[in-house]
Amino acid sequence: MRISGLATGMDTESIINDLMKAEKIPLDKMEQDKKKIEWQRDKFREINTLRQKIDDMAFDMQLSKTFKTKSVHSSMENAVTATGGANAPEGTYKIEVTQLATSAINVSADIKVDPEANLFSEMGYTDTQSFTLTTFDKNGKAVNFDYEIKQGDTLKDVIKRINDDDNNIRMFYDENTNKVIMETTRTGKYNLNEQGNEIEFDSSADSVFKSIFRMSRANEKGGTNAKFKYNDAYEIETKENNYTLNGINFEFKNTTDGVPATVTLTNDIDATVDHIKEFVEKYNELIDLMNKTQREEKYRDFPPLTEEQKKELEEREIELWEEKAKSGILRGDSIITSALTNLRQNWYQSVDTGGEYNVISQIGITTTKDYLDGGKIEINEEKLKEALQKDPDSVYKLFAGSGDKKGIMDHLDDSLETMKTKINERAGRSSDTLSNYTLGKRIKDIDTRMNDFQNRLQQIETRYWRQFTAMEKAISTMNNQSAMLMNNFFQ
Repeated sequence: MRISGLATGMDTESIINDLMKAEKIPLDKMEQDKKKIEWQRDKFREINTLRQKIDDMAFDMQLSKTFKTKSVHSSMENAVTATGGANAPEGTYKIEVTQLATSAINVSADIKVDPEANLFSEMGYTDTQSFTLTTFDKNGKAVNFDYEIKQGDTLKDVIKRINDDDNNIRMFYDENTNKVIMETTRTGKYNLNEQGNEIEFDSSADSVFKSIFRMSRANEKGGTNAKFKYNDAYEIETKENNYTLNGINFEFKNTTDGVPATVTLTNDIDATVDHIKEFVEKYNELIDLMNKTQREEKYRDFPPLTEEQKKELEEREIELWEEKAKSGILRGDSIITSALTNLRQNWYQSVDTGGEYNVISQIGITTTKDYLDGGKIEINEEKLKEALQKDPDSVYKLFAGSGDKKGIMDHLDDSLETMKTKINERAGRSSDTLSNYTLGKRIKDIDTRMNDFQNRLQQIETRYWRQFTAMEKAISTMNNQSAMLMNNFFQ
């Protein structure tokens, strides 16, 4: 039972609250220490997230396609286009397309049955009816697909059954014209019989397929291969409207009407420069973030705010305070300082490319002259383009290496991996428990000490209330005795 000032008139609760504020000072200090460690952890993880993006981009910088992107121009964009792989040779090519590859298609006569009615009733069937569709594999071998029409089936049911099969056939009913359209889902001529159809079926007058779908094999159109001539000499036939020659994939959109299209492939230097610039920009972003942690001023008079302190401040005041409190929390940290040094040194590595360029500065890529930048990279675009024009293979090997010879990106990847390991040991990942990393263990230790201290505070507060309550009871007793004596004295 807590008695608050009934005998003394004292505001016991305020007095005890003030006493407890003094008792809580060590707890507030622990809360501030914990918050500071959490800020350090979060900043490490922010750096690690950006580091991972750089690492992913570094992988792309080791691919030949990054440095050997091809620019393609066609004199007949509406007829022939092309794409070139990294190893496709530069040059000019003539492509004369005389025939496009087409799908086979067959259109029925007018359907006489209701597409949603029971075919047994419509056709007067009494037994299950069967029919076979035949297509051809890539070797020209016939492949049969057998189907049945059962009691209750509609025309649409049978069409769906054909479409659901893996038969290279697509079929549908056009309600506007009351016709069925059947076509192959691939282009090209697969039936080795020059006069044969791509979709074979029994179209005799008394056949099930003829009577229901009202189709004739004679109506099939298409099913042709593409035909083209390469550089006025090499004639090629292909089942699709594209063909790859010497690393170049030609796409056919139309015939060229007897005049060959001219397709020109050149190295797309601008695309390569853009790739390098994008990487450097992201890399510099990481250097900026890390370098800032080492150059921030540390404000020792601005510790993290406790929850109680935040209640007394405006939101803007909290924001400004914490901006100073967070400043410099990683200043002088060995992980950051060593990483900045290692990352900077990678760009000075010599690489035996066997070509024109062996160091990155020769192609216009250097670290900035201002040491305060922390090792940021700058690019001389004119010099880089000149190097890519003169010896693109050497530039590629400078970044990616060759065989067992490491390139700049290999060295950079080693530094980023070392940095990742150290940060994970110190600050962990979002999925890690507190026990799995150094800062987490410190947070866990503080949590334990805070819980113990809170239990102690509860005991202290209980003791204060017990003491004040005892005082109130004693004074109340004395007041009662005094009042009784006074009453007896004046009687």
